[in-house]
Amino acid sequence: MTPPRPLGRSRLGGGPAFDPALDDAELVTVRDELARGRWAEARRLLADTGDDWDRRGHRLLVLGQVTAGIAWSREWQLAEPDSADAAALLACATAQQAARRREDPERARALCAAAARMAPLDPTPWLALLLLAHSGATDDEPARHFGQIRARHAEHHHAHHLMAASLARHKADHDDPLHEVYDFAAWAAEQAPADSPLALLPVVAHAERYRALARAGVLPRDPAASGHWAGRRARQVLKAAFDWWLEWDIDDTSGAHPRHKVDLNYLAHAKLNEGRLAEAAALLIRIGPHVTRAPWSYPDRDPGKALRAARRTALGSR
Repeated sequence: MTPPRPLGRSRLGGGPAFDPALDDAELVTVRDELARGRWAEARRLLADTGDDWDRRGHRLLVLGQVTAGIAWSREWQLAEPDSADAAALLACATAQQAARRREDPERARALCAAAARMAPLDPTPWLALLLLAHSGATDDEPARHFGQIRARHAEHHHAHHLMAASLARHKADHDDPLHEVYDFAAWAAEQAPADSPLALLPVVAHAERYRALARAGVLPRDPAASGHWAGRRARQVLKAAFDWWLEWDIDDTSGAHPRHKVDLNYLAHAKLNEGRLAEAAALLIRIGPHVTRAPWSYPDRDPGKALRAARRTALGSR
């Protein structure tokens, strides 16, 4: 459900910290309970999540980030050794710590494999393995784990973001307009249903490629100065994404489309932080009442203020 770190908080440094739980208020509550060692609420939440694989992966990864999450999930597993949810939580918690070089990656890999055996249809243990491979903590090839995830859930949101980020790092010594990450993103968007948020993956691929090039010193660390977002491919990618948004009518205010809300905010924050305020204004107008609450809870993230500033800039540039 959730992408990797939002574009608005550059991995190159700076920017506010976003709550990884995003707008999942129930997840925030359960995470707080788990941090106190109360795993019963986590058990209930994951049972209620069922086979919504995007949401399940998001919730397990967020719960796995809890301080002492490994200890609490191990305690749950000792109490309920047949629980696939407990095994998945322990695997996700350990994999994320191993990705940060704070746990043994081989142990994390073994726990992921055990969780996968307990729930063969669940892509989440493979998502944890993909995250581990993406971090470089193991020698695993990300594509192998990505294939296992797609076999279980072809539209898995987070897995596609991670795979795009992994591919974008290949051959970062020069800016290649025909780089494989662009082909991957275009292929995934074409394979997905018409209303899938994977339509935005080409934009994500473009951003991840910029990050890789900037980190390698090929492009300036300032996106506005890099020219990466002003070229022909960037214009095509952004036009395709905007066309998708404009053709897609959101008429449900019940909160039934959490992935869509995450995606729309994901790029709106990016545009604001890159100084592309006219584009941010278009996104904010499009989001309307569907804006997620959590990112805007920061003082400098007031949507009204951002939208007014974006409109003033857009009008002033005409």
